[in-house]
Amino acid sequence: MTSTFQPDADWLTYVANPHKPRYKLPPGSVDAHCHVFGPGDVFPYAPERKYTPTDAPKEKLFALHDFLGFDRSVIVQATCHGADNRALVDALRAAGEKARGVATIRPGVTRDELADMHEAGVRGVRFNFVRRLADPKPDDYYRGLVDLIAEFGWHIVIYFEAPDLEERWDLFTSLPTTIVVDHMGRPDVTKPIDGPGFTPFQRFMHEHENVWAKLSGAERLTVAGPPGYDDVVPFARHLAQAFPDRVIWGTDWPHPNMKSFMPDEGDQVDLIPRLAPTEDLQRKLLVDNPMRLYWEAS
Repeated sequence: MTSTFQPDADWLTYVANPHKPRYKLPPGSVDAHCHVFGPGDVFPYAPERKYTPTDAPKEKLFALHDFLGFDRSVIVQATCHGADNRALVDALRAAGEKARGVATIRPGVTRDELADMHEAGVRGVRFNFVRRLADPKPDDYYRGLVDLIAEFGWHIVIYFEAPDLEERWDLFTSLPTTIVVDHMGRPDVTKPIDGPGFTPFQRFMHEHENVWAKLSGAERLTVAGPPGYDDVVPFARHLAQAFPDRVIWGTDWPHPNMKSFMPDEGDQVDLIPRLAPTEDLQRKLLVDNPMRLYWEAS
């Protein structure tokens, strides 16, 4: 950890030596949801942050991807960095065409700043509605940000708790871009797939063809726990089979704000063939869909 920032006392650090996955990723696979943290002495954490993590710099992320077998990555701006995207942009420039990014922006960002991020590889912005991680704003705040990015053709990533979907339905269904939902909208995996909790999310995807889902976050959603995450598998598999051309997957490394355990990345990768049970679904999830969204549309 840096000398300037000390991690929260209960912070769990990523597994330094994960096991080698049994599942061999298809060539060209993309980790479509991962982060970089700091290092804080170089890229300071935001004063308004809700947590202070252990550093997880780009070098560690790149080494992990080499070990697991990922060829490309989509790096998502971490809330601990606020709207200071320097760590993200630095990682993107270091990776070149091997990475794309999702930034956080605020009113007042200039066109030149957006253009610089676009040149580095940013292709989307993230709106975080999870109250323990961010301070959600009124709908018009987000509509204004959508206007700022329209010129660049960026899409929008949204992160919310399942009950927030009804509250923000009018906003989410009116956004004019592709929308990518983090962690399947965080369903309660102790409830039925066809129950009142997950049904609105399925309706969201069925009625709006611009909505995609990340089949990630098993470690966040599970009650059953690792390594099998048996309670999460049916939800992700259902989405993979119902919307095969609108799902992507990511490790969520380095797993910020985990409290009870830290997942082994080998277990995360070995989960993939249970979520997408055919080779065709796996290729769509890991290669075709993220390439279409982040590279071919560039």
